Amino acid sequence: MARTLLLLARYGEPESTHRTLPKISHETLAEMVGTTRSRVDFFMNKFTKLGFIEYNGGLKINNTYEPAPGFGG
Repeated sequence: MARTLLLLARYGEPESTHRTLPKISHETLAEMVGTTRSRVDFFMNKFTKLGFIEYNGGLKINNTYEPAPGFGG
């Protein structure tokens, strides 16, 4: 799941600290990864809590690690 998100965001290109992904549904991500939508939901929530991604209307991949408020690092 993480690898797919990084590939979609072209993580290796050092342009900014955030990468915005094209609009994509959890169902489509599940099909790409070969899992269920509920597992995608689980990992998206986990990645958000850990500060790896931001999900507010659009999906942003963070190049820097900043835990979400209330979660240590």
